[in-house]
Amino acid sequence: MKVLLGALLLILVAGCSSAPERKGGYYKDDGPHARPPADLDRVADAVPRKEPLHKYANNPYEALGQKYRPLTSLQPYRQKGIASWYGKKYHGQKTSSGELYDMYAMTAAHPTLPIPSYARVTHAGSGKSVVVRINDRGPFRGGRVIDLSYVAAYKLGFIQAGSAEVVVESIVR
Repeated sequence: MKVLLGALLLILVAGCSSAPERKGGYYKDDGPHARPPADLDRVADAVPRKEPLHKYANNPYEALGQKYRPLTSLQPYRQKGIASWYGKKYHGQKTSSGELYDMYAMTAAHPTLPIPSYARVTHAGSGKSVVVRINDRGPFRGGRVIDLSYVAAYKLGFIQAGSAEVVVESIVR
């Protein structure tokens, strides 16, 4: 009986630890604001432009025990995988580029694409696509390939699901 209770306690404690793997929704401490702007459909995609790469954000780094080596030049890149999004929990906090995160701007976090750079993200299920500006690092958990801003995920149609299969393609100009 003690072993059974110990195992049950271990499962409950593990369930309260950092970011569990799950298929949908968002965490209760994140998500949209109580009243998101009504005109999110009118938010324009990011417009690719030539920008100097960030002096420090493209250096090799380590996160959660994993080592990353960001690209240091704009080059063709294509990756298929799971996208997630981040919202009010990080809204107004500094990104890897030093800019403040705006959940209503067309931005994203990627572990290795240059900062800043631009990418087209296409929802594999619907074919909808958006263009985002990469200005942050992440995601670092769960096999995800990109973390989109709230509005980018909204425009791709997976806010409630929390994640979706996407194709990420760099835009090189």
